[in-house]
Amino acid sequence: MSLTAVVLLVISAFTHAGWNFLGKRQNPTISFFLLANTIGVVCLLPVLLVYWDRVPLVLQTVWMLLLMSGFFLAVYMTALAGAYRTGDMSVAYPLARSSPVIVVTIFTIFLGKGHEVGGICIFGIILVVVGCFMLPMKEFRDFHIKNYLNLCCMLALLAAIGTSGYTIVDDEALRRLREIPGSPFSPVDATLIYFLFEGISASLWMEMIVLLSSQERKKLVEIIRSSKIPAVLTGIGIYLTYALVLLSMNFVRNVSYVAAFRQLSIPLGATLGMVLLKEPCYIPKIVGVTIIFTGLVLVGIG
Repeated sequence: MSLTAVVLLVISAFTHAGWNFLGKRQNPTISFFLLANTIGVVCLLPVLLVYWDRVPLVLQTVWMLLLMSGFFLAVYMTALAGAYRTGDMSVAYPLARSSPVIVVTIFTIFLGKGHEVGGICIFGIILVVVGCFMLPMKEFRDFHIKNYLNLCCMLALLAAIGTSGYTIVDDEALRRLREIPGSPFSPVDATLIYFLFEGISASLWMEMIVLLSSQERKKLVEIIRSSKIPAVLTGIGIYLTYALVLLSMNFVRNVSYVAAFRQLSIPLGATLGMVLLKEPCYIPKIVGVTIIFTGLVLVGIG
């Protein structure tokens, strides 16, 4: 991995943890993430000027997958907002960020592709599971089911399911885009176009949720009046993070190293919660975050 790739991925890790920190500080609702995501999409609209002539080439099946992906992305943001309102970032963020690798791996095995999952990867997943169990503990002997049956953990896991959902759908949709006869889309072209329309789809799903709730409509007006700057920064952070990851892929020989290196955001996010938000800094939590980080790196390279 080149120095350029390392620098880009370190910046992306900081921006990912950073926009989550900004969101957590706002005691976020779905209205906050609707505004943030929409602002991010607006920043990405110049992509249309570059690729407008290729948009009609997108297959109908890909448009259907975009609707599904947007739905899962909306689920992710809605659940993440709830997790941040009801619990600590230093628990919710690592849990929501790491759990998708477990779900996606199980889904891969279910599809009969278990041979693609190596021993190092399996060991890494076991470490992730162990680390996740440690996050809510105050002491190592404090293993009780009540630590996990709370709204924050449940919503963080729902956010992880949302992430897993759009990850699986995105993989299939991008494969179909790249395999269009005549290859009108390079991998970068396909990803940028897809990313833009996925963001639009997610905003539409979240907008439906907000429109159906008078309380959320009022909160959206309040956010526009008093919290629009954090929403703008969060939206820019969401899309800047992914743009940096895409750019870094041009400077690595193996994309799996990108996936592994991105996990640096997990200890960063947990640290922001414990240091800047003054969340409890229990030893099991610190050990759990470290184990999760190690496990995800093993998954990435395995």
